Amino acid sequence: MTLVDDLASAAATGNTAGVEDLLRRGADVNGVNKYGRTPLQVMMMGSTPVARLLLARGSRPNVADSSTGTTPLHDAAREGFLDTLRVLLEFKADPGARDHFNSRPVDLARQSGHDDVVEFLKLLEEAN
Repeated sequence: MTLVDDLASAAATGNTAGVEDLLRRGADVNGVNKYGRTPLQVMMMGSTPVARLLLARGSRPNVADSSTGTTPLHDAAREGFLDTLRVLLEFKADPGARDHFNSRPVDLARQSGHDDVVEFLKLLEEAN
């Protein structure tokens, strides 16, 4: 396994200390693992500390999955992780990004019944 694969695995399991250690050892925060995904794309969505750490180290918040077009913000919205969604937005994730099915993060939150996420994103949209 490569450092990027290890970093992606640590991110996927919400292992903040492991992510920090691998970044210190030189793992590329925007590198892709053997499945073609970045650590931010595979991170445990409920792990806000991992999201904040990756983003603070330069992870690109708007990287889209090549097969679906979804971004990490789409994933957080679909799964209902409002805290992670807020961190992604803090680091300039695009709430208007559309996936290959023309869905925005708010659309996926609505389809999944995450009313708190829908309301938050609608308020954000109204403020801009």
